[in-house]
Amino acid sequence: MTDSPRSIAESDITLPPGADQERFSGYGVMGMPFTSGHYLALRHFPASSVGAGYDAVWYRSPAGKWVIYSSVAPEASCARYFGAALADARVAPISVTWTGPSAFTVEVGDDIVWDLELGRSAATAAMTGLGRMVPATWRQRPAVLALMSRVAGPALGVGRVRLSGTAPNGQWFRADPRMLWPVENGRARIDGIDIGPPGPLAEQAKLGDFWLPQRGMFAVGETYFEPYDATRHRAARSAS
Repeated sequence: MTDSPRSIAESDITLPPGADQERFSGYGVMGMPFTSGHYLALRHFPASSVGAGYDAVWYRSPAGKWVIYSSVAPEASCARYFGAALADARVAPISVTWTGPSAFTVEVGDDIVWDLELGRSAATAAMTGLGRMVPATWRQRPAVLALMSRVAGPALGVGRVRLSGTAPNGQWFRADPRMLWPVENGRARIDGIDIGPPGPLAEQAKLGDFWLPQRGMFAVGETYFEPYDATRHRAARSAS
């Protein structure tokens, strides 16, 4: 691979076709666990079919309580699909600053500062190569997603993976991570306190059918959801 994560991140990002689906395109950290029990994830989606592009940071406390911070209202961000599993959904200023070809810092107001450095591995290079070869229409097929999910977990060392299923608010989802890099180094401070070294949780976390990886993993790609229907799906914001 000749492209760096930063060059991919700074390229033009557009929505894939699919007017019958809610679509998001961009990059993020699918998840990163810490041995202290904290958990962080990032979504940077400049392209969204339900509103303005946005940033979101998912945070789980050691007690297992989830909060999603977003730069836009919950109903136009990740809480639109995951709100029912959250302790809270908050609007906050979020910045993603690239400090090198494979390094960046995520800040959520005065609450979170998260430094990350991406690496390379044979497994992520192979998965990225596969993602570039397989046509986008094939990557959305249930059988292909199921096969990729079974292969990705042991190949990447991230625990259980499920690229399709049902989100906590009731919508189906399909994830299409086309390019992958492992997080090589990462530190984070919550309210000014270092939360310790990265490492797998004692029990892998999940939100609905979406399993959070047991090691830091950066992805570029698209995510698809069933269109929101107020008569069948939960509201964006859960009770705090």
